[in-house]
Amino acid sequence: MMHRNIGELLGQHRVVSLPAGASVREAARQMKAAHVASVIVTAPIDEHIEGIFTERDLTDRVVADGLDPDHTPLSMVMTPCPITADPATSVAEALRRMAGNNLRHLPVVENGHVIGVVSMRDMMGEELTVLEREKEMMDSLTEVIM
Repeated sequence: MMHRNIGELLGQHRVVSLPAGASVREAARQMKAAHVASVIVTAPIDEHIEGIFTERDLTDRVVADGLDPDHTPLSMVMTPCPITADPATSVAEALRRMAGNNLRHLPVVENGHVIGVVSMRDMMGEELTVLEREKEMMDSLTEVIM
């Protein structure tokens, strides 16, 4: 039934990455130009992932806190050391990680480099339906126990 892996979802996805010292405004511009909702923050020398900056970070950590996007580096408002997955991770497992950690974006890493980012929207299929059923079952069990 659920045999897809997240590597199969990467197809047309473009990874947008910037160094930690780049401004929030530059990240927003790159996100808009690429039609994506996240930027991978990379180390300057080896380009390994240091963090992720998402639309939610923009609203919650920049706009809501009144920070100046021109003078705020990504390092101040990114999510450092984000949870990642490899291309062989099943879609069901990726969804569990995302739901369990309240994530909307999951970087896909291979050989230490980000090769894509999947979002909840990418997984609108049978896996999401199964995960929702599992959550409903767990919620009903929790209600019975309490």
